[in-house]
Order: sequence, then structure tokens, then C-alpha cells
Amino acid sequence: MGFAGSIDSLRPRFRGEILLPEEPGYDAARRIWNGMFDRRPAAIARCVGTHDVIQAVRFAREHGLRVCVKGGGHNSAGTAVCDDGFLIDLSLMRRVNVHARHQTAHVDGGCLLGDVDHETQLHGLAVSAGIISHTGVGGLALGGGFGWISRKHGLSVDNLLAAEVVTAAGELVQVSDKDNEDLYWGLRGGGGNFGIVTSFVFRCAEIGREVYSGFLVKSFEDARHYLQFQRQYVRTLPDEMTVWTVLRHAPPLPFVPASHHGKLVVIVPFVWLGDPARGEALIQPLRECVPSVGEAFGLNPWTAWQSGFDPLVGHGARNYWKSHNLTELSDACIDRILEWSGRMPTPACETFIPHMEGAPSRVPEDATAYAHRRMPFVLNLHTRWDDARDDARCLEWARGFHAATQPYAHGVYVNFLSEEGEDRVREAYSPEVWKRLVAVKDRWDPDNFFRMNQNIRPTRAR
Repeated sequence: MGFAGSIDSLRPRFRGEILLPEEPGYDAARRIWNGMFDRRPAAIARCVGTHDVIQAVRFAREHGLRVCVKGGGHNSAGTAVCDDGFLIDLSLMRRVNVHARHQTAHVDGGCLLGDVDHETQLHGLAVSAGIISHTGVGGLALGGGFGWISRKHGLSVDNLLAAEVVTAAGELVQVSDKDNEDLYWGLRGGGGNFGIVTSFVFRCAEIGREVYSGFLVKSFEDARHYLQFQRQYVRTLPDEMTVWTVLRHAPPLPFVPASHHGKLVVIVPFVWLGDPARGEALIQPLRECVPSVGEAFGLNPWTAWQSGFDPLVGHGARNYWKSHNLTELSDACIDRILEWSGRMPTPACETFIPHMEGAPSRVPEDATAYAHRRMPFVLNLHTRWDDARDDARCLEWARGFHAATQPYAHGVYVNFLSEEGEDRVREAYSPEVWKRLVAVKDRWDPDNFFRMNQNIRPTRAR
């Protein structure tokens, strides 16, 4: 029996779609966010429920197929799709059920952040997660998950209460602080290494339907002075305030003068969870430290704010990320950041510097698999372009920038890794956490069945 014949044996016990390369819908289903990856799996299993996921895993194991798992398909490393293997696609599984009285949300494994926001906001609630509405919940949350409300309400992994997981053996297990505790610990930061999460239960935060938020835009010529002020000031702010920095060419935003469109600028987005008057007072020193060339802030609907950055990072472009956690923003580090930001290879590139700390930094380092909780800043070099002929110069910029700022760094956020190898994956964790992650992998996936990820190899695969 050939491969197509084997697939036919799966179809009767599968409720979703099974797609082969010649079938309608195959090309759309294999596409992911990062246009650098044009991979062609041997078959795609588009699951509509947990039973389908179990059948797909058992089929792949029985036939010795390489497996990749797609939720939102948003990871910059392109791990959601592989050549010649078996793509288990969760993107049809997008139910969100909110229990308002208990302030929890039950979220299917294929949901996007926008799905969760739209349902939780019916009750004035939100799940602490990311900042782009078309990001997949699963990949984001399993790696850590931070966004605008994380400083107050913790990371996604800090709010993950329970999960249903299909293991490498094709079995369904329940995971929580009372069930399969080792797997529960490993899921919260260890990525997709241990199984396929078909359902999450998250704690929600009560934030209302509007947040006080907005942008300050500074000229690039004032960037050094601004960063020198901000690096200290943001560390004095209460957890309710989140202030980040983005260095990029200004998009044609209505509150930015046309004379600055397309020019390098410093964009300062912020979110305040509280009384607007207090938020305005706290942001005032950032407005005054150097002049703004544009400003826009006020009360904004949460769902609109969460989707407002989507157009800058739409599907299909070529993307390459390099990242560090920064121990500080010293003068020397700022100089390197500005030197390299000043020669971005395309107008779509960004230097992204979120301020972290807050509630996540007060969680014990070994409470979850997410490490480096004490780092004050992250530096993410988001290289983005359209033409494959620009690959070499764009990659060279990102790698050169990354090397130039390495002396000021310690560790990395696993969700910001590209394809960088095991040694780099280990830098996302402390040695103690890595050792414990390998032990979880040894128990739940000793053959490394789930290896299309930022991989933690089990002992027997070494």
C-alpha cells in the first residue's frame, strides 16, 4: 500500500480534512506567517477536535512519519510546517468558552489571540498574552507569553491553570497542578516539546473594555537622550504601566507629520491599567524628556488596541529574528543599538525593546520552565523584507547587530528564536531548568517524536 493508500485508511476515523499535495486547499493549509518557509508536507491532517488529533498522532507514529504541529503558524522559526512529513493542523479548532464568574477561559489549541480577546471582552476580561491578534495562542503560551498586561497580571504561563494534552503515545492526559505535575511544569515555558495541547484553561484578568494607551513618537536624532532617560524611569513605574520602545521607519500614521513618514523614529507605545488621569501623569516625564514629533493617546477599546499592530506584521513577508535578554541598557549598549538601527536594510525592520519586570519577576525562577524572569529588558531584532534577493543583506544585518549587542545580554526568550540550534535553545533556560526539562522529555517523549520545535532532545536521542 502506497502513502495515499495509507492515508485512505485514516480517513474513515477522522472528522476533519486530510489533504494531499494535489488536493484543493493543500497550498492554503501549508502556508504559515513567515514567507521564508515554503515547505511541502506529504499530507496535512486538519483536525476539528481532540479525537482527530489522537488519530493523527497514532497514524504518524504507526507509519514512522516526521510530525509538525500548526496552531497559528506564527513562529518565526517556521517550525509549524516541514517537508515530506505529516502536518497536524489545529487551525480549525478555535472555540473559546469563558466562565465569567470564575474568570477563566477554556481555549482550543488552534485559537488565535483575537479569538480569545473577542470572547473574554464580552465580560470585560482578558488573558495575559501577546500583542498581535493573529498570533496562535498555543505556541505563544507554551513558550511564555508576554504582552501589555503581563507586568500587572503575569505571563501566559503564569495564568495557565490546566490543559488537555495528546502525548507522543497518542494518549489524552489531563494536566494541572494536581494532575501530571511534571508535564504541567514543563508545558509552561518548554514549548511544544512534550505533546499537542488541544485545550487550555487560562485565568483571566479583569481589565474592562477600554485601556488608557497610546504612542509617543520621538525623532531618531533624540534617541540616545530619550533611551538614557527611559531606561531608568520605566523601572520606577508601577506594574499597571507598560512602556516599550520600537525603533523603525515611521509608517504613515495620521498623528505623525508627513515630513517624518518613512524616516527613522523612536515609537513609544504604552498601556496603563487604571485611572486615565494617573496614567497621563505617569507618562508626562516621557513626553517632556525630549520633544515628540507626534502623539496619540487616550481610552482605546482593548480589542482595537490588540489588533492595531497587525498591519505591520501581516502574513507572507520574509522574517528573521535575533534576540537577547538585556541585563541593562548601558550607554555602550545604547550606542550599539543606535548604530545598527541606523542602517536597517528595509523600512519594515524593527528594533523592539520591551521593558519587562513587574509581576513575572516576582515568581520563583523554578516555578515554571520559563527562565530569566529577572531581566529588565528584551532586545528583539525583527528583520522583515519581501524579496528573496535581499536575504543575504537582511540576515547579515540581524546577525551583525546581534553579535554587537551580545556583551550586554544574558539568555533569550524562546519564542523569539529563529533556527539557531540546540546550544542557543539551551540559553533560553537556566542549567537547572534545562536538566529538569530533559527529564520531562525523557518521560513523555523519549523518542523525540515532537522535534519540529525549539527542541529539547531526550537522553536516548543524544
